[in-house]
Parts: sequence; C-alpha cells; structure tokens
Amino acid sequence: MEWAGCICGNFRKLSQQIRTGNYNAVLLGAYSEYLAPLWSGQFRALAHSGVVFGAVVHDPVRDYVVGPRWWHRRSIAAAYSFLREAFVHEEIKLDTVRDLPCLRTTVIPHGPYRFPDAGQSREEVRRQWQIPEGASVALSFGHIRDGKNLDLILEALPACPSLYLVVAGKEQSPGQKPIGHYQELARKFGVQDRCRWIHGHIPEPEVGSLFVGADLTMLTYSRDFRSASGVLNASVAYHKPCVASSGGGNLRSVLEHYGLGWFVEPDNLPALKSGLEAALREPLKPRWEAYESENSWERNAQLVKEKMFGPIS
Repeated sequence: MEWAGCICGNFRKLSQQIRTGNYNAVLLGAYSEYLAPLWSGQFRALAHSGVVFGAVVHDPVRDYVVGPRWWHRRSIAAAYSFLREAFVHEEIKLDTVRDLPCLRTTVIPHGPYRFPDAGQSREEVRRQWQIPEGASVALSFGHIRDGKNLDLILEALPACPSLYLVVAGKEQSPGQKPIGHYQELARKFGVQDRCRWIHGHIPEPEVGSLFVGADLTMLTYSRDFRSASGVLNASVAYHKPCVASSGGGNLRSVLEHYGLGWFVEPDNLPALKSGLEAALREPLKPRWEAYESENSWERNAQLVKEKMFGPIS
C-alpha cells in the first residue's frame, strides 16, 4: 500500500539523518505505532549505540485499532521498544505490551496555543455571522470527526433557543461522517438557521476571529477520548470557557482544576443539554492566569530538556 511505503520511507530517512548528523538525542513530536514492526529495528540499533529517544505520547491509550488486534499490539510494543523517555500530559501507566524497565514516563504541561491577532472586533465578527443582538455563540473548532459528538450538539440546540453554533474545520478522513451529514441533522432538528458552517482548512490568521466572536467552545468528545485537547489550549489563549466531555484524562482534570468550563458526562444528550443550559445561565470565573503560568511551553521545554539530556536517576 502506498501509505505504508510512505511511512516506512519517512522513518528510513530519519534514521539516516540521525546517523549522518551524529545526533545523540532525538525527540519525536508525536508517538506513532503504525507499522512499527517494519521500521523500529533501525531505531533500536541506534538506541543500542547510545542515541537517546524520547516521544510525546499525546494519546496514551492506544485503542484505535488498525488491522488485526494481534498486529496492533505488536505494533505498540515495537514503537515503544527503542524509547528511553515518554512524555505525557496526565499521570498514567503506559501500556507498552512488553516490560520496558528503562522507559521513563514524565508528565509535561500542554501550553496554550497562540494565533495572530483577530484584526476584527467581536461585533464585526458576529455581524459577518449574522448573529442577532443578545444571542450567544458556541464554537466547534477543528477537524470534523465522529468522536466530537457534533450530532449531540445539534440535537441539544432546540433546548437552547438563544444559542447559535459555528462549526469551523475540515473533515478528518473519508471514514468519518461528512459535514453534509451534520447539515442534514441541523435541518432535521430545526436548527439550521442557528448554524454557521465554515468548511475547510482554517488559516492561522483567521483562527483568532473565530474565538473572538464566540462566547464558549464545544469540546464534547466521546468517552474514548482520554488525551489533552489542542482546542482547549486555543480556547484558553482567548479566555473562552468551554462545555466539555471525555473519558478520564488531561482534558477533564485541567478543566475541573482551573474551572475552565462545564464538564458533562460523555455521549449523553440530557447531560449535554444541562451543561449548555448551565453555560448560558451561570457566571464562571476561570483561573486563566493560573492555568497559563502553570502550563506554559517554557515549563514543557524545561522538563523535556532535563530528561533528554540529564543523567538517568
């Protein structure tokens, strides 16, 4: 398969670059187990020669299975096999399949995302969206995929007649429901007039306007989501509270610890309705400054540097 050859080819080029550049430490920005039995051997050889490998494990629970489960488990084991350092956003015992006594796990913060200034006022953005005076706006931002429960948001909208929904992003993959599916659901639930669809890739200079124009963000992940949320960290940068759901993990813990929004039971329509009604009714005082100071990229980099280049304790 073409994509398999592409993945293996990219890892082959990386291993060659490590050798020719005489690098002694390599940090992978994201852990990926796909086809690891085919490409991990070259990295194990580099690790045995003294190269320190680390990886940021954004999704520590690897329950998205591609192919037979035995291959999935073998791939996970192979992808962890050459790592000395694993960086996660929430305390967790990693399922490495095989015992790896030399692998260390370190919790690092996920810093807020910064985008260019909006260049438009809140009023200007909302006029473009044709939002009436006195209405509230919820923003669903990022890839459009099944696990974000956009169908439940649309079904909950009739219970909140003053709430408008802006959906901004592109479809993630052919295997996910397309945006047309959700537009049809909006018509079915009679909320199409309160939905705004910004379909496609959102350039960075336009991201700010989305958050400036919104009152809250929707992070209603399914219970299978147990990771940190990039959208939450964009929302924090604009001081926008959120209505969120997920399985256990970083999203829930930081939201509740810093009071960043309303957490509701995942995959549950009545709970989501209650959360939206609370968001429209109850004042909230999130600890934005505390979150930003305690979850900075500077702290992230400091911890990574200490583990990647410091002695093994």
